[in-house]
Amino acid sequence: MISENIKKLQNEIPSHVDLVAVSKTKPVADIMEAYKAGHRIFGENKVKEMESKWEETPDDIQWHMIGHVQRNKVKYMAPFVSLIHAVDSPRLLKEINKQAKKNDRVISCLLQIKIAEEESKYGMSEADAETLLASETTANFQHIRIQGLMGMATFTEDSKQLTEEFQKLKKCYDRLKETYGFTTLSMGMSGDYKIAIDNGSTMIRVGSAIFGERNY
Repeated sequence: MISENIKKLQNEIPSHVDLVAVSKTKPVADIMEAYKAGHRIFGENKVKEMESKWEETPDDIQWHMIGHVQRNKVKYMAPFVSLIHAVDSPRLLKEINKQAKKNDRVISCLLQIKIAEEESKYGMSEADAETLLASETTANFQHIRIQGLMGMATFTEDSKQLTEEFQKLKKCYDRLKETYGFTTLSMGMSGDYKIAIDNGSTMIRVGSAIFGERNY
């Protein structure tokens, strides 16, 4: 079932869009089923869970941290994480740079922009992101690479609202892309990835459409 879902998605999405299989709360056996179907990019939202899965799975898996990150947890994923999606403060960026340096790595990051109306969603304002990108401190970080933006839309079935939120993020991305050489716009999940792709997403984060519903 998982391998069929992966293949269906791979056939459906354009070649320029990366698929992150969101494996949070799912066992290693499920990850390995997707892996055997040829999939290599997996997303987790808890650092310790991702660390334990990393230890049990093949080395060529790219692990993406897609959830909100506490600074004191960065050290656990710094040796192996491929991309951190949800960077939402200068202090977090500084910690990622520090831990990447300790591991002699350059860690790729995305800045999370708040596009949803829901209060529970994390993220920076566009103005704060621009200030962060333009700051001398950020320019001096040798061990991070900010490769784009990430956003989470409102949890709604209203396609008009979703389109507006994704378009807002795409405009911000396009404006900053020229200056900062961005390559990644991470937006869209199981319920809204088609709309996200239509509005310029280059990376989607899909969990339940691959692994089935989650048991919390």
